[in-house]
Amino acid sequence: MRYLILSDIHANMEAFEAVLAAAKDLSYDRTLVLGDLVGYGADPNAVIDKVREIEPYRLIRGNHDKVGSGVESAEGFNAVARNAIRWTYDSLTNDNRDWLAALPQGPIDVDDLIEICHGTPFDEDAYVFDDLDALRAMQASDRPVCLFGHTHVQVGYMLTGDQFTLSTMDLTRPLTISLAEKEAQHLINPGSVGQPRDGDPRAGFGLIDTEKLEITIYRTEYPIAETQARIVAAGLPAVLAQRLALGR
Repeated sequence: MRYLILSDIHANMEAFEAVLAAAKDLSYDRTLVLGDLVGYGADPNAVIDKVREIEPYRLIRGNHDKVGSGVESAEGFNAVARNAIRWTYDSLTNDNRDWLAALPQGPIDVDDLIEICHGTPFDEDAYVFDDLDALRAMQASDRPVCLFGHTHVQVGYMLTGDQFTLSTMDLTRPLTISLAEKEAQHLINPGSVGQPRDGDPRAGFGLIDTEKLEITIYRTEYPIAETQARIVAAGLPAVLAQRLALGR
């Protein structure tokens, strides 16, 4: 089975379309979506409509999905994020808002190999920022491979016995990570489709092959200037457009 892995689209339709086009050339069987379809970007309805159209095999909510649909308040968001998510709530159709509010909470098991979460398996809103966060998340995982999002950073960790390693030291993209080592635990973020924050402005995504026991993380170009113009035209904070060109 080959799964396309998408996370943190954040209402960026241009990036989403570019990723789907790139993934089509790679071929895959099913899609996994790790949350945060909306927030920050100018096209929440178009992104939700497209996600609903492709019918992901597994789909979970992110923190922006919860707040953007009214499930939770924006109390924990910074001023820019609050501004954007309030705009998102007002812009969503009633049908899309209800659909977004009904998304399930992670973690969710995909199969015997994979589980998905937004933040971590122990807390859907927690961030994996360092090795200790990663170890705690891996200890809470039920499957050998845990796929997560939330940080907008492509990163992979592997734990084998008492050996803890970073499996994304190589900056080359695409980058393939083997999942074949016995009794190894993997924690992997495919990166953000719509708002990367690892210094590379290209859209990020992943593809996992359960027969070959490997995952490949990719980057693809998209028309950033077009996305920026749509954000500004929508009246969203200009910093949300500016940061896209920096990948920050």
